[in-house]
Amino acid sequence: MSQSRPVVVVVGGGFAGYHALRTLEKTLPADAAELVLVNPSDYLLYSPLLPDVSAGVVEPRHIAVSLRQQLRRTRVVLGSATAVDTATRTVSVRTTDDGGATDGELELHYDRLVLVPGSITRQFDIPGVAERAHGVKTLVEAQFLRDHLLRQLDRADALPAGPEHDAERRARLTVVAVGAGYTGTEIVAQLQYWLGTIAARWSRVDPADVRWVLIDLAESVLPELGPELGEKALGALRRRGIDVRLGVTVKEAREGETELTDGSTIPSRTLIWGAGVAASPLVATLDRPLQKGRLVVEADLSVPGADGVFAGGDAAAVPDLARRGDEGTPVTPPTAQHAQRQGTALGRNVAASLGFGRAKPYRHRDLGLVADLGGWDAIAKPLGIKLHGPLAKAVARGYHLYALPSMANRVRVGSDWLLAALLPAQSVEVTRIRPDQALVSTAQQSQAHLRR
Repeated sequence: MSQSRPVVVVVGGGFAGYHALRTLEKTLPADAAELVLVNPSDYLLYSPLLPDVSAGVVEPRHIAVSLRQQLRRTRVVLGSATAVDTATRTVSVRTTDDGGATDGELELHYDRLVLVPGSITRQFDIPGVAERAHGVKTLVEAQFLRDHLLRQLDRADALPAGPEHDAERRARLTVVAVGAGYTGTEIVAQLQYWLGTIAARWSRVDPADVRWVLIDLAESVLPELGPELGEKALGALRRRGIDVRLGVTVKEAREGETELTDGSTIPSRTLIWGAGVAASPLVATLDRPLQKGRLVVEADLSVPGADGVFAGGDAAAVPDLARRGDEGTPVTPPTAQHAQRQGTALGRNVAASLGFGRAKPYRHRDLGLVADLGGWDAIAKPLGIKLHGPLAKAVARGYHLYALPSMANRVRVGSDWLLAALLPAQSVEVTRIRPDQALVSTAQQSQAHLRR
């Protein structure tokens, strides 16, 4: 099919896709190309603040950046890409109606394709996890988790007094979380702090009754920040009464209880799954080389053997030229920081392939990570400087305000933080999301490429 101007299709509206299109809009003349974005939602989700949403500190819409408002020259197609045909240069897209059912199928022609579908919560072949675990990677999951915990407090409080109900009460007031990395640690720490401030509002629940168990097969907490800061984080969690168990993981998740690999069983009605991420299954449909599930790309983010196709973000194995050593070149870790900067590089290199500007290999040294642990507890490592406590908290929040790509969202999030510091924590349930809508496998549409 002939086109009056080349079509650039971007699959994925996360950090990489958003910044790729922002760069293309700034670099390309208005009539140089048609820009199309395929994404399941009409917003970019600033996912690092999802723990703040679960803890009721930040309103959900305030971390959702409107794609149509920010990308004025881009046509947004709401749907999930299900397959890519590099021979015919087409992308198959499944659109959905309001209830999530299949609404239609369409094919998009491309001259340049940018694959940045992101990642999904990593699942392992552990019995019961897919049916009972909840992630914290989408707004649906974050809001559900908040309301679910409030319901557990309600139901524990409503149980009649007496030893015959003690077991159920303990199970409802016990939270098991898997993954002591960045996501799992932050969500447990912030939720524990929040529930600790509101649990006394229930007549028969004491804040000390709420039990938190954080487990990980690794031997340290927040290994991304190094052993020293990991120990600081571990100490802060344990001082607040969080039961941190390392070197152990889930063996089976059953109704009302979780069995661990050390043989112990924890009665619980809440299982949070934050055990890392895996590349979107979409990239496996291209029949191109993968590295640990991520699409192999060149240093300029082009896909070898697929003319006109580029990839980046969590779904691509991008050579980390800044860390090249004697043992070869590793790939960049799946962080929002790398995805954002790879998006800018993708926009620049795609524009260069259309005759505007010069292509360059991607090279970026990680500026460090931050972790907000609720209250005044935080860990940060900006530019290699190790920080913890209130100063790290200020650095973490300052970084998030800087990284949010919309001034309106920055103002709203900053206002939420200020109000949370001045006013009592909220403890109301308003979303009423069904449990099945917030399971890891359904909330993240991880099987979209199979539903054709």
